[in-house]
Amino acid sequence: MNSEMTSAEYIAAVSDIISKRESPPLACVHSYGCQLNFSDGEKIKGMLGKMGYGFTDNPENADFVIFNTCAVRENAEDRVFGNLGFLKHCKEQNPSMIIGLCGCMAGLDHVIQKLEKSYPFVDIVFGTSALDRLPRLLYEKLNGRKKAFDTNEYNMPAEGLEQVRDSSFKASVPIMYGCNNFCTYCIVPYVRGRERSRRPEDIIKEVQGLARDGYKEIMLLGQNVNSYGNDLEEDVTFCGLLNQINAVEGDFIIRFMSSHPKDAGTELIDTMLECEKVERHLHLPVQSGSDDILEKMNRRYTVEKYMETINHARNIVPDFSFTTDIIVGFPNESSEDFEKTLELMKRVKYDNIYSFIYSKRSGTKAALIEDKISDAEKSERMTRLLALQREISTESYKRFIGRKMRVLADAKGKREGWLTGKSSDFIIVEFEGEESLIGQFVDVEVTAAKNWAVTGKII
Repeated sequence: MNSEMTSAEYIAAVSDIISKRESPPLACVHSYGCQLNFSDGEKIKGMLGKMGYGFTDNPENADFVIFNTCAVRENAEDRVFGNLGFLKHCKEQNPSMIIGLCGCMAGLDHVIQKLEKSYPFVDIVFGTSALDRLPRLLYEKLNGRKKAFDTNEYNMPAEGLEQVRDSSFKASVPIMYGCNNFCTYCIVPYVRGRERSRRPEDIIKEVQGLARDGYKEIMLLGQNVNSYGNDLEEDVTFCGLLNQINAVEGDFIIRFMSSHPKDAGTELIDTMLECEKVERHLHLPVQSGSDDILEKMNRRYTVEKYMETINHARNIVPDFSFTTDIIVGFPNESSEDFEKTLELMKRVKYDNIYSFIYSKRSGTKAALIEDKISDAEKSERMTRLLALQREISTESYKRFIGRKMRVLADAKGKREGWLTGKSSDFIIVEFEGEESLIGQFVDVEVTAAKNWAVTGKII
């Protein structure tokens, strides 16, 4: 077979090889990191299923193990290498096992060098934009090629890849890939490439199919969804796309992440409030409350510019829900810088925050800065930050008591006979209910508030 074959032809060729086996082989697909990675993992499962693989969550029972990796923080990278070390012993017991690595780590030169030097038993490696080349790589491996690598090329991923979705009622829909922002701490532009937007008609077609299949939550994904359409010939923006998706027939809620504060302004808030299917919540990653740190991060906005979006939303809907990301201990962050972050948290009153101690990533500009802050001081700041957010959430969530919330029930709760779900404000809601309600919208009257969720009863 030759390189001119299509992905579908390679899928058929691998399927033919597998069909000759006594029993179907098993694949273990493990995704790390962000929701874009998990969406990629679903597409990998879709292709493997078409090639004849069954699935297992236990790598020791698998014939093909593939790690779909994240490179945002160093500890995520360390976990992958630790798990690869474990697989070495599995492969010694089962020499025919195929081991693959894909995702963001596959776009880092030092990772490829480490794999070649210390993990020679890894058989297949491919980057984030090479998902549709997995059938070719697997075919080559099954036909005797020692290693099958395909990395460092940032094309638009192929349309129409089947997915084995992890949920029957919540679906992620990538609308764009890559990032142009080059924040000094972030490795994403180097491993996912520059921004590439999917065509709006492809996105709408996918959403229409999900709506027909009864999906209740559509999560639009991109590193910076507000930049959607900037690279397309069509005159379409993210706000325009939201309007188009909102017009799709069906009973579902539209969520999205992530937004960049330099691009997410008043037009976005107005569009969200005009579209009845779009959630009344915005995840707006601020990263720091200090203008000096924001400049060193190359975030390209000030705190006051950030607050314009917050204030616009709150002037229309006083308790509009906001969540954020915060990095603690960016190189040489002063005590004054950190105090400004705490002050911003008090001003905004976030419903929730996702906070991280700065993780040095080789290849980024921030990694070149000599950092004089001790790990102990960073840990102490994180403790203070989390304590403050608990206080804010405990008080803030009281505003929902007595209110009716429309909730998508998505899982069993920790208590017997209880369920948990998220409201249109992206608030976790716990309530008593039958398991048959999972995957459905229910109306819940809130009766009590915690520092991370509210509880209530079905109306």
